[in-house]
Amino acid sequence: MTDTTFYPARLAGEIAGLLDTLNEHLIQATPQEAAQILAKVLDGEDGVLGRMTGLMVTGSHFAKDLSTRDLLPTEVWLALGRAANELHDIGLDIDEHTDTIAALATPQSRVGTTVPKPAVSATGVGRHR
Repeated sequence: MTDTTFYPARLAGEIAGLLDTLNEHLIQATPQEAAQILAKVLDGEDGVLGRMTGLMVTGSHFAKDLSTRDLLPTEVWLALGRAANELHDIGLDIDEHTDTIAALATPQSRVGTTVPKPAVSATGVGRHR
């Protein structure tokens, strides 16, 4: 029997499965390994978070085009746009902490040194989403 699923749809399913596998590795990882995984995932441009943000931006453009032609409800376009914006904002919030994560990921951080705690920013205190 031949799989007739459109290749990009199969690819999305495979990526979802790989993310599950990555999550299992993260659960079992040492602190250094977990930091290495998170550093790759949270990279704002080349990591999973950055790429997912780009995918949501592309999805939002797709939905906008279809909604302007009355082929998709406007709410779908707006929801994808909000998702893209939220992911972007999350990436900016996390970007403040990538140096700390990267420091834990390096082998020399395991040899009796501690990862410096980031200073609390006055603008970040009490911030809610």
